[in-house]
Amino acid sequence: MSRLLTDDEVTRQLADLPGWVREGDALVASIEAPDFPAAIRLVAAAADEAEQMNHHPDIDIRWRTTRWLLTTHDAGGLTQLDIELAHRISTAARAEGATFRD
Repeated sequence: MSRLLTDDEVTRQLADLPGWVREGDALVASIEAPDFPAAIRLVAAAADEAEQMNHHPDIDIRWRTTRWLLTTHDAGGLTQLDIELAHRISTAARAEGATFRD
């Protein structure tokens, strides 16, 4: 099992993840793709990354906007797995021309 990150560790690493915020024991982001097919490609790319990591996000898709929630359920909060997956999702979003929503 992955080690829980301290509040300071989470805050410091979020500085390198524009668009992601902490909500309790999770990282969340809303990402708007240029169109619906791009949103689905983003989800597919993130799914491949998540499967490789054996760490799966909660995803909500509404037309071209995706909402992501990352937490390590078996650890009871945020771990380095969540930070790494957020980076990978951000990279996939940029590749699709998607932007983060406030």
